[in-house]
Amino acid sequence: MNPTSSGQATDAIRHADILIIGGGLSGAMLAAQLLRLPGQRSLLVIEPRAELGRGEAYSAVELGHTLNGNAARMSVDPDNADDLTQWLTQYIAAGGWPQSDEQRVPISELFPPRGIFGLYVQQRLAEAQEVGALNGSTVEHVRAEVVDLLAQDDSVQLTLSDGQRLQGNFAVLATGMFAAARTPQNASSGVNAAALDPWDVAAMRQLDAQSTVLIIGSGLTMVDAVVSLEQAGHRGPIEVFSRHGLLPHVRRQPPAWVDFLAEDQSLRTPRQLVRELRRQCRAALTQGIDWQAPLDTVRAHIGRLWSQATDRQRRQFVRHVRPWWESHHHRSPPLSAELVERLHEEGRLRIHAASFKGLAADGNGGVSIRVRRRGEAEEVIVSGAALINSSGIEYDWRRVARPLPQQLLARGLIQPGPLALGIAATADGAVLEADGRVGGRLFAMGPPLRGMWWESTAVTDVASQAKALAARLAGER
Repeated sequence: MNPTSSGQATDAIRHADILIIGGGLSGAMLAAQLLRLPGQRSLLVIEPRAELGRGEAYSAVELGHTLNGNAARMSVDPDNADDLTQWLTQYIAAGGWPQSDEQRVPISELFPPRGIFGLYVQQRLAEAQEVGALNGSTVEHVRAEVVDLLAQDDSVQLTLSDGQRLQGNFAVLATGMFAAARTPQNASSGVNAAALDPWDVAAMRQLDAQSTVLIIGSGLTMVDAVVSLEQAGHRGPIEVFSRHGLLPHVRRQPPAWVDFLAEDQSLRTPRQLVRELRRQCRAALTQGIDWQAPLDTVRAHIGRLWSQATDRQRRQFVRHVRPWWESHHHRSPPLSAELVERLHEEGRLRIHAASFKGLAADGNGGVSIRVRRRGEAEEVIVSGAALINSSGIEYDWRRVARPLPQQLLARGLIQPGPLALGIAATADGAVLEADGRVGGRLFAMGPPLRGMWWESTAVTDVASQAKALAARLAGER
């Protein structure tokens, strides 16, 4: 599956049955599902990175940057929850990842490094490619960025950053996540230009080991940034600023708990859900069971609850519940959590409930930011040797200053999703145009559908969507 690139503009138009825009987890899994289906079809996956299957999340190379879910939770096969565990068992037996012994748990409970997970995704794609070849199906990696898209009645045409033009019967927006740390944003404060990449250990090695580092955001990206600093040899103070000052809880392996939402379909609103969830967690603790057990049962119902909620209820959730949902549900892998806890206890890492208000002038060769602490009216200036933007994912496509999102919005081929999260689509992924019509040639899956399902980024979410969308596309003409 060698990547191709013309390297220069051309008037020729290449044709394929399906054009997949993005070759990270979403694009790779959709291609794998399409290749495994009966029938002959040609696929072009347009991805500027050198490899398919890695994307933003799984391009990390440091072993310390692990998945935030254990192997039993991260299968890319929606029909086999043990697929990653089985692959990992073979990989470790063959001599891969010898450091896995340090976790001292069964393989199903291991938290693999993201780079190794990327290898797993790539192998499953390669296997699907072999299956597809038996039916005459093909997949090709076109290494470029899509900068424009035209939807016609009978086809979709793409323009690429290298001048190529591609035409297909259908196109799929499998763009994955736009990480705030790496995403140019409209009307931004320029923070990304001044900040270190949370995963760039090499750049962090250039810092004075005893210097102060400032971090914006206290979620899982912050945890990764702290791991990066530790691996770079940084031993100085770390000051973390986030609006609520909440840290991700550590992910544990609780026992099964009754699926109370399946038993009581009357629980619909955020207030009802929170009230009942608290009651369930108290009941678990009374029985000596981890409170994470009841919480983990909610995950399967989030798509239903979110899609049936009114916009007012969704806004209530985002405003009042979201910070606590994120810190309790999107939990940290144990080894990373142990590091953060140790640094916090040592006093090296401090968490501040404060809102980031922008950059400030700094004449000392470092970086200064303006923050407003929670409960205070005045802004203060905080300085350090370096700044890391760990504010998570940018889901509002209107703020993403990349050519394709901007062109799609300008052409009216997409509209923002609920609460401006991602883009709007039908339940089966058909993209809604600005006037509300279903174009019929453009689809989306994964993180772009955040506004439709709220949780649309996890591996299991993407795997299930890939299977359903592949079946839909394979039945279309």
